[in-house]
Amino acid sequence: MSFWPGEKLRYAETHFKFRLPWSLLYRPWPEIIFDMPFQAVPGTEPTMWIVVRDADRFPVTLESAEIEIESSESTGTNSEKRTITLDIEADKPFAFYPVPLAGLKPGKYRITPKVTTVKKNVDEGAKNERRTFTRWSLPGLKPQPLKLHVLAEQPPKAPGYAAGEMHCHTHYSRDHVEFGATPAVLQQAAASVGLDFACCTDHAYDFAFTDEDYTKEARSPAPRFQALCDEIAALPKGEGLPLLLAGEEVSAGNSKGENVHVTVFAPDAYLPGLGDCGRYWLENKPTRSIAQILQDTTAHCFAAHPFQQMGIVEKFVFRRGYWTDKDLHADKPHAIRGLQFWNGVRDEGFKLGREFWIEQLGKGNYLLPIGGNDAHGDLNDTTAVSTPLVSLKHSRDHVFGKVRTVVKMDPTAAGNGLSRESLHVAFAGDNCYITDGPALWWEHAEVHGIKSVVFHARNTKDFGEGFRYIRIFGRRYLSNGKLAKEEELRMESLVAAPAKTDIPVSIDNFAYLRAECESATGHFALTSAATFERG
Repeated sequence: MSFWPGEKLRYAETHFKFRLPWSLLYRPWPEIIFDMPFQAVPGTEPTMWIVVRDADRFPVTLESAEIEIESSESTGTNSEKRTITLDIEADKPFAFYPVPLAGLKPGKYRITPKVTTVKKNVDEGAKNERRTFTRWSLPGLKPQPLKLHVLAEQPPKAPGYAAGEMHCHTHYSRDHVEFGATPAVLQQAAASVGLDFACCTDHAYDFAFTDEDYTKEARSPAPRFQALCDEIAALPKGEGLPLLLAGEEVSAGNSKGENVHVTVFAPDAYLPGLGDCGRYWLENKPTRSIAQILQDTTAHCFAAHPFQQMGIVEKFVFRRGYWTDKDLHADKPHAIRGLQFWNGVRDEGFKLGREFWIEQLGKGNYLLPIGGNDAHGDLNDTTAVSTPLVSLKHSRDHVFGKVRTVVKMDPTAAGNGLSRESLHVAFAGDNCYITDGPALWWEHAEVHGIKSVVFHARNTKDFGEGFRYIRIFGRRYLSNGKLAKEEELRMESLVAAPAKTDIPVSIDNFAYLRAECESATGHFALTSAATFERG
């Protein structure tokens, strides 16, 4: 959950009151939220979790759950109810309790769960208090159903590629206003939605403070980062189990002295960055620059949500800013590798970030496009504070695994297996795409003796089958060897394209070519730039 106006949404915290004696959101009950992955691929069993926070302060017994499951079919809406005995003693600061939902056929579902809880009254002679919550225990927020898509087919994916979540948070990002899921839950969720890997990019500043007191600096943040690494290393391994990696989201200073965020892909050691941590109020100057972060690690670094729109509090209290050309350090041996401009939703931040990326391509800085979700738990939807201490709100943005980055693996790297090392090699390459459904990728080829690029688009009925459009863009070399000022639309499908489409495009005098597509149901994909030397 995020407390500040303009920030991204998180699970809602109802017990934090600054040091005030009151809050209209305060209730002497733990936060209880039902959550589950937004989709389930074939071969996985849909699992719902009951997320309980602050039960160490307000212990309860989760007695039972009643679950209403609605599915829409051509013949109408079908509904079933399931009652599950739980008998769970919830007394931990933070926990996920699984509730399997077996037997769901492919299709789309609306799931409305209720939980009956009992809180023991410590007053002598007083009765225990029993309450039933629908979807969550959050005051004043209308219950919303969980939405689940059980897929009939595996999500389309280019052969030889790996699909991953590039920006998400675990419980190591927990503080007084937000928290994430455990690595074990994220691994199960990644399997459910069809990911091969997930990079857990917890806040550098959260590693620097203790769990017991979010305003108290830890003696050293390095052991807390190592604890995340150890927790991930202890996860089960094997075929079909996604690979989790310990990364960081580091606050760093841009060229204007403002705080921006850098996601670091599986660094060797903890990287500090506390500028906008919010613990020091107006003491918000960046503690380290982007250049220093790049010097301190050899891991790939990405600009996190570089143009995510922000509110006044973020801009002036936290001194947050946007990215510029200078911040990419394109002329340095270790530069920013990509831009994560698709951050869960195609909003204004996506639009501005995409434009900035295209500008960089025009300068010969062939950055990778990166997609992620910045999910803090947030497996199905998100809840957040609307007006501090007064009201909450709900959204379906920033959901774990919804927007994924799919990168081409080098079959000769690290024993031809998925690992931290092989993914490092993959992101050093130039071939990836970002998507929330269809597959769209390119490969170099010769077609009838002509040097070409073949763009491949694949989709399934789950994501709308055919395509509304497939567009191929390119930028030419000018006679003086420089790049044209603007991209041009090299080719566009004038009619709906089928779910399996292959488009060869001759290189001609192009410096690069790239593609975008949208399915019949609005699912989108975009490729990196296929680049060529001037002939």
